[in-house]
Amino acid sequence: MTQAETDHELLDRIRRDEPGAFERFVDRFGGRIFGFGVRMCGEREDARDVLQDTLLRAFTSLKGLERPEAMQSWVFRVAANACLMKRRRGKFEPEREISLEELMPRTEDAGGVAAPAEIPDVSSLPDEELARSELRVIVRKAVSSLPPHYRIVLVMRDMEHLSTKEVAETLGLPGTAVKMRLHRARLMIRKRIEQALGGGTRDE
Repeated sequence: MTQAETDHELLDRIRRDEPGAFERFVDRFGGRIFGFGVRMCGEREDARDVLQDTLLRAFTSLKGLERPEAMQSWVFRVAANACLMKRRRGKFEPEREISLEELMPRTEDAGGVAAPAEIPDVSSLPDEELARSELRVIVRKAVSSLPPHYRIVLVMRDMEHLSTKEVAETLGLPGTAVKMRLHRARLMIRKRIEQALGGGTRDE
């Protein structure tokens, strides 16, 4: 059974108010939405609020969904809105658009010419397992420090493995905007990893 067929069947159950349809819906999306909420909000309590809000709002709205294959995008759109609303009521988030030049990590050679910096090889560190564990912490912190409009694209594309088209549909953005935000987010993550691991980068 393909994913498209599974979505079609689930949507049909929801439309017919079939007993157990909500539980099946929760089984399908609950874990992913909670994980998405943790990555976006940073707090498990906030993520639980996002999960509850998303499941209820999405479930009650799905009856009007015309394309079963768009179910995943629709659910993540509701989750994204819930996360962004939660963050607006919480900590201050920077709104300034950061230029691509600011995000590019760089080093200088002997002649003073700037060049992209390389991320240190984690496997070369003394304790490889410890290094991997430390790197995971560094990456988690780096993701949580991203401005929300970059973070949400990175989480959807690289962690939830939605396609660029699905992310664009979910956020109501052109595909080119999704690609640019993802590119910038990856650069920001790379810069923070380099700095944390002593890669020799510095702010201009």
